[in-house]
Amino acid sequence: MRVSVVRKPSTERSNSFYPTNRPPLLSNPLVKLPLGSVRPKGWLRHQLDLMAEGMTGRLTELSSFLRPDNGWLSKHGEGWEEQPYWFRGFHDLAVLTGNERLLSEARRWIEAVFRSQEEDGYFGPRSLRCIVGKDGSRVCDLWPHMIMLDAVVSHHEHTGDGRVVPFMLRFFEFCRNIPEEMFVPRVGSGERKEKFGDWRPFVQTDRAGDMLPHIYWLYSYTGERWLLDLATRFYMHIEPPQDEWLDHHVVNFTQRFRYQGNYYLQSKLSWHLAATEYWYAQHMSTWGQQPRGIFAADEQIRPGCTDPRQGFETCAMVEFAKSFYILGRITGDPKYADRCEDMMLNHFPVSMTPDLKALHYLTASNQPQLDASEDHEYHNKGRQICYSPHIYRCCQHNVAMGWPWYAQNLWQATADDGLAAWLYAASEVDAKVGDGTFVKVRCETDYPFRGYVRIELHASHPVTFPLYLRVPGWCRKFRAAVNGRELEVGAEPPSFVRIERTWSEGDIVEVEMPMEVSLTQWPRNGSVTVDRGPLSYSLKIEESWRRCGGTDEWPEWEVLPASPWNYGLVVDPKKSFEVVEKEDVPGQPWTVEAAPIEIKVRGKRIPGWKLENETVQELRESPIRSDQPEEEITLIPMGCARLRISCFPTLYEMAVSVSRR
Repeated sequence: MRVSVVRKPSTERSNSFYPTNRPPLLSNPLVKLPLGSVRPKGWLRHQLDLMAEGMTGRLTELSSFLRPDNGWLSKHGEGWEEQPYWFRGFHDLAVLTGNERLLSEARRWIEAVFRSQEEDGYFGPRSLRCIVGKDGSRVCDLWPHMIMLDAVVSHHEHTGDGRVVPFMLRFFEFCRNIPEEMFVPRVGSGERKEKFGDWRPFVQTDRAGDMLPHIYWLYSYTGERWLLDLATRFYMHIEPPQDEWLDHHVVNFTQRFRYQGNYYLQSKLSWHLAATEYWYAQHMSTWGQQPRGIFAADEQIRPGCTDPRQGFETCAMVEFAKSFYILGRITGDPKYADRCEDMMLNHFPVSMTPDLKALHYLTASNQPQLDASEDHEYHNKGRQICYSPHIYRCCQHNVAMGWPWYAQNLWQATADDGLAAWLYAASEVDAKVGDGTFVKVRCETDYPFRGYVRIELHASHPVTFPLYLRVPGWCRKFRAAVNGRELEVGAEPPSFVRIERTWSEGDIVEVEMPMEVSLTQWPRNGSVTVDRGPLSYSLKIEESWRRCGGTDEWPEWEVLPASPWNYGLVVDPKKSFEVVEKEDVPGQPWTVEAAPIEIKVRGKRIPGWKLENETVQELRESPIRSDQPEEEITLIPMGCARLRISCFPTLYEMAVSVSRR
């Protein structure tokens, strides 16, 4: 047995069993396993079951965009991004749950997509292939196709359908032949968009890089070199940065920041990969003054609006996660798994109601009220934060990608024919490793609430391959054992522990990741967030749910505070927090009542901290004085707190305690 700590899997060779990049593209250290290879268990599987019977699984009953006459089912009808947003998540949800009702609907849609292809290779709504503006100019809108191809590729992964590769080749031949004046138009100053009279065909200009993964996937299957020229054409048509910021629009940014890193596979220019991290770090350092990877945008970043009361769009959560999956496979860097967990385990659960039958548009780190008011301190007016299955157009459909894509990416194949535990959750995975032997791996864990992971391997005969265990960025005392024998690893995060050995039936790997409580202090105002392991914590605010619309079957909800929320923390960093762990992690742990972990801390109310325009006031600079009595207050994971205060003002007592150390 050989045990080592590595920054990423080696790319000295390519995986023998799963599609990987063909030269001259750079080899990828991590390789996505086919849809259906990874099957979630525990609380994550329960989220998929809730989705199947919730809004995503029954959205055809709710959404006017999914009517039978829409342009993706009937190519002469109207269709744009809403349908493929929903379908790429719905398709994968159907496969992962095995729900026959969902599978039947998925087959209906994928067959309609194949039937829609025309002789020249175009597919989808006919209205998108040539849109004529008020000024007489013409544009072919390819943005919705970039989304729908996610579902087409997933279908191929799961079924091996022989129609997929020729279908995509014909479509990309169509793209190659689009006249330059119609191909992914540059917007420039914005005057062209105004003269054209429709903003939708210009979304593709900001997001043209989303075509690159599809082109590289197809090239790696076929070796058709003209596809690389087409990839460069798409890349060169991406809109340049808006100004010193890459993009002001929240969803555009969560997609665009990765494009140079994606094109790095072809260009091999190191600065392209560095640019992706530059844009991310620049954006987060200014607008990301709140925990776990969201930033102050509520549709657009705005000068002066950096407080954690500013919201983050649900679409941006799933698109950010998608970017992290892609960059993780390109680089092998475990920091992208950390970022994915930050987003999906701390913010995504509260974007929806516990039954997953409604969602809201914006989630913020400090958000003690979710009402149906149309006058908040956000970029957009109108209803933004109450829960509804009816009104949030893009997010209503795009949320479908969230949990199914997270589940698929728990495990990755590696370039050296091994397996990597990339995200931790209860699951099973079937994969070819080593000499081509199929192994089954069972993973048992209550992660992210607890740090113990038990991995059991099953194989028909002994097989030699490397198993990679991710060491999360938050973990300082990572421990691992094989069949009861503790390994000497000394792993510093973020990294992987690589265990190469001849594995036999029933081998057991155990992982311990101790979770310690710590504080993050935000430099802009001195507020603090309480962290433990992969989760950050929010004040436990009692919830009062009040119906504000909808139907009896599909209601809309406001959630109002039924307990005080305006607290600052009195914390002595030298003293331990009291952590209270519940015995069991339920199928739906993401609620106030079911929160598996609570942390007891001391705090005082701040009477002057109130709401303005139904939005929590901005944080004042810490430390703050309060004449209120000290109380014990309870914190719960942010992902359990739909009403939340997670960036706390520090009180004067804390500042004195820290300064005297």
